[in-house]
Amino acid sequence: MLTRFFYTFVPAMKTYVDVILPLPLPRTFTYSLPEHTAEPVESGCRVVVPFGRKKYYTGIVRSVHDNKPADYEVKEVTAILDPSPVLLPKQFSFWEWLADYYLCTLGDVYKAALPSGMKIESETVVEYNPDFEATERLTDKEQLILDLLSQHPEQSVTHLEKESKVKNILNVIKSLLDKEAVFVKEELKRTYKPKTEVRVRLVEAIATEEKLKNVFDELGRAPKQLALLMKYVELSGFMGAKDLKEVAKNELLQRSDVSPAVFNGLVEKGVFEVYHHETGRLKRQETETPELNPLNDYQQQAHDRIVTQLQEKNVCLLHGVTSSGKTEVYIHLIAETVRQGKQVLYLLPEIALTTQITERLKRVFGSRLGVYHSRFPDAERVEIWQKQLTGKGYDIVLGVRSSVFLPFRDLGLIIVDEEHENTYKQQDPAPRYHARNAAIVLASLYGAKTLLGTATPSIETYCNATAGKYGRVELKERYKEIQLPDIVPVDIKELARKKQMTGQFSQSLLGEITDALKNKEQVILFQNRRGFAPMIECRTCGWVPKCKNCDVSLTYHKKINQLTCHYCGYTIPPPRSCPACEGAEMINRGFGTEKIEEDIRLIFPEARIARMDLDTTRTRTAYEKIITDFEQGKTDILIGTQMVSKGLDFDHVSVVGILNADTMINYPDFRAYERAFQLMAQVAGRAGRKNKRGKVILQTKSIDNPIIGQVMTNNYEEMVDIQLAERQAFHYPPYYRLVYVYLKNKDAALLEQMSHVMAEKLRAVFGARVWGPADPPVARVQLLYIKKIIVKIEANAPMNRTRELLKQIQREMSTDERFKSLIIYYDVDPM
Repeated sequence: MLTRFFYTFVPAMKTYVDVILPLPLPRTFTYSLPEHTAEPVESGCRVVVPFGRKKYYTGIVRSVHDNKPADYEVKEVTAILDPSPVLLPKQFSFWEWLADYYLCTLGDVYKAALPSGMKIESETVVEYNPDFEATERLTDKEQLILDLLSQHPEQSVTHLEKESKVKNILNVIKSLLDKEAVFVKEELKRTYKPKTEVRVRLVEAIATEEKLKNVFDELGRAPKQLALLMKYVELSGFMGAKDLKEVAKNELLQRSDVSPAVFNGLVEKGVFEVYHHETGRLKRQETETPELNPLNDYQQQAHDRIVTQLQEKNVCLLHGVTSSGKTEVYIHLIAETVRQGKQVLYLLPEIALTTQITERLKRVFGSRLGVYHSRFPDAERVEIWQKQLTGKGYDIVLGVRSSVFLPFRDLGLIIVDEEHENTYKQQDPAPRYHARNAAIVLASLYGAKTLLGTATPSIETYCNATAGKYGRVELKERYKEIQLPDIVPVDIKELARKKQMTGQFSQSLLGEITDALKNKEQVILFQNRRGFAPMIECRTCGWVPKCKNCDVSLTYHKKINQLTCHYCGYTIPPPRSCPACEGAEMINRGFGTEKIEEDIRLIFPEARIARMDLDTTRTRTAYEKIITDFEQGKTDILIGTQMVSKGLDFDHVSVVGILNADTMINYPDFRAYERAFQLMAQVAGRAGRKNKRGKVILQTKSIDNPIIGQVMTNNYEEMVDIQLAERQAFHYPPYYRLVYVYLKNKDAALLEQMSHVMAEKLRAVFGARVWGPADPPVARVQLLYIKKIIVKIEANAPMNRTRELLKQIQREMSTDERFKSLIIYYDVDPM
């Protein structure tokens, strides 16, 4: 019997990856992997992919599969950047929750989550490194790119690709970046490259004692080169040492006191060779960690109740008055979590706060603590991210809201300090997430616990705690039983009528400042508005200079002599005369921190004065210096915006002045009273921290407003009861959820039409729950007109269905040909 065999050729299965791009697009995109990919690609790895006609982006692989899309031509991945994932599975789950809950895209989340240095885009500008020293042979493509850059040292990737005609140019640029032959232009500000050091070693052919002696003989007529070689032998321990020490080129040149030309001569003679060693930016020193400070009886009781509550519930509120020692309780809970082999994320609302807390935590936890926020150079943030991916990640990470995006291996506890602060809410761009709520979800993904701490809880958190959804622990005694400050209200409306004010200061406040300075004590003055004057005005006709891009008046900054828009950054010099009536007298209206600083310097010329606001804290070192100087008594009077209210601990502050409470109370927002109470109570808490009872002078034109009395008696519960009654009557949180719908366009008339169409579509689904459209307080920003629609949804309504309907209406609007230029976005749970 004859058997016939048939062989069928089966081609290798093509592998595809679904990729998240850093763009506001509602889906992933499928690409094919090159057939001869050396490394397997996993979900969470970065890849460079083409998008559109000529652009490249760094994407994140969401999934790997063999299903070829049928509806479009698949492009190929240009480069694979990672041998292992930079994003862990739980992070993907977290991203998907954020995109779903806050009605944005995964691309929006990706762009916010990863440090800029982990994203390469084709718009990037490449810069030639004039100090580049080749330690290995360059490829033809690399040499071609360097030749082009030597003619014009800065060129965009797109332009280089066009001039060189090199395909997959990002691979070549990445290789040159690794060799430090080029910088990416943003690299000087953002884009990451490892920090390296040029080091020196002997060429292998002469790396024995006998051959080295021959080299010494040959260099007899080159004394400088001989001296340099001998200095290398000394520094490296070449003669007699078992393990050679690595020698940095810079150190060798400094210690031998010779020129780089002498060094290059030895490289050319084949004596030395140079190489690059990665040193990193993160401090690695080990520090001895002392014993924890013992808790007092009240703190210990609070600690024990928190531990008990967190056994039963996933979230607990620590409601402790200012200066009650909440941070010390946190430190004990962190130590216990770390002893269990788990990690801790400690969130703060403000970068300025990290300075003080970092020092306290460093003293206890040493190098186990990492700090992560946007004032750090981008390269450092990349290295922290990469360290967290290893088995040697930080046990404790201290940071602001963006820290929730970091990778964690085994998260056990998240602490959200000052949980009431509205700076935990991201405003623009998307995702417009609230870090407190995001932290609770993140903790649940890891099976971790969340502790919320504050002296003035947000009303939503307080209601969740009193309803039993969260645990609740109170700490009502201040540390060392210091009394709460004496709060004295001053009616500045009456004093102004009687002409008894000195500028913005009552005699009561000036008297207290004078006494404090005599007693070598410190003073904090609070005004929640920066700049010199919120606006200037023509005394004759009332003309006010406004931003050309936004519907706001320009703020006067005297130090730089500029009128500035705080929304878009537009600036102009102050006019010498009024362009409307040619009047010569321009007067200031209102006052900001800069004006307060100038006036206080005139009244107290001997006092040492500092100002802490956004204008004076643009860099990491600036705010650290302001806080350190005040801590060390080098500053007598600190003037600031809400930055000074957020949990800072100063020992010698005896007087706090709140210069105008009315600007907080009269803000057009349903949370105005709640925020005013929180801000005033927190600022007041800075007084009398350790040695004596402090005094707070609260200046107001609304002396009979109930909120003033509530702040004076620290009656948080009364404030909450009144606010809850109003919110229930008018359908506000916590009884209703809010979604703000924002529509933007350059054409005001078209926007008016579009906003009414959108509102009608929303009403067709949600009925009377829809309010608007209306103009927001600032109805034009950066040349775009803005309309706002409010959707109020019952707290017990299914939000998944609500989100689906909102997305569907957004899609309907975006596919309408009339509204192609319309920008629509949602702000869920707005602040």
